[in-house]
Amino acid sequence: MTALNDLNALQASIAEAVLGQDEVIRQIIVGLLANGHLLLESLPGLAKTRTVKALARHLEAQMSRIQFTPDLLPSDITGAEVLHQVDGQNLIRFQPGPLFGNLILADEINRAPAKVQAALLEAMEERQITVAGNSHPLPALFMVLATQNPIEQEGTYPLPEAQMDRFVMKVLLDYPSPADESRVLRMLRAEEQVQHATADTAPPFTLGQEVIFAARREVATVAVSPAIDAYLIDLINATRRPADYDADLARWISIGASPRGGIGLDRCARADAWLRGQAFVTPDNVRAVAYPVLRHRLQLSYDAVADGVSADQVLQRILDKVAIPA
Repeated sequence: MTALNDLNALQASIAEAVLGQDEVIRQIIVGLLANGHLLLESLPGLAKTRTVKALARHLEAQMSRIQFTPDLLPSDITGAEVLHQVDGQNLIRFQPGPLFGNLILADEINRAPAKVQAALLEAMEERQITVAGNSHPLPALFMVLATQNPIEQEGTYPLPEAQMDRFVMKVLLDYPSPADESRVLRMLRAEEQVQHATADTAPPFTLGQEVIFAARREVATVAVSPAIDAYLIDLINATRRPADYDADLARWISIGASPRGGIGLDRCARADAWLRGQAFVTPDNVRAVAYPVLRHRLQLSYDAVADGVSADQVLQRILDKVAIPA
């Protein structure tokens, strides 16, 4: 099998465990190929954790789940230097924390204070942890998948802009359709029967890490024309200089996307094109990933909040205003 077939099989396998969230699963695969981190946001019970667990179950990877709470300390996730006795001698050795895994489920990340959230900054950007002046590299396959609840804001700590910008995409999960919800009920009943059965079940489809690395190398070869580069830059600049495009955009946007936004848009557009079997990026690939890549990078003004305008509505206006290359 080629890497593309393997990734399509991975996507299909996850979809069998998480019903009615096909677009979410696709965006997670795009984030995996783009070597980025994801922020999953939804109301409770919409399968955020289940989706991450399904991804981990079908990858030959170590998953670490960290439950973010107000009393969490940075060393609880990064690890710390611990005193050991070896042959009667006291030695200080670094004891890695749960952050030293492949897939990191940061559950309810906004419930931990700023000092704990800041402990993720170096890990997410530089793929290493520095403790007591010593740097410790993280695994080659390292992906933070953080979850948060858009309601119940009491006792939460909003993510700082520096950390939000380190997520390549913010993925929103919505309610499943009635048909999909009916399938969910039947699937869970079947899972309960399997749990109580004594017969061995077949092992799930699993994908080796080397396939992910091979796919990323192929994504890196997807061609991007100068016209697409110009389109990417125009979209980013429209968030920074909205008055050049529309008066309402100028009222709604307080701060636009950073250069990381353009880099993320480029990487995710190439990953989307590769998943579609294309050798080059088209405007449709850019538009397909624009919402998850940019929605969390826009800081909306009080006027936007007063008008009831969401980040996705602002992005829709931008996509309508910026000229599409021929």
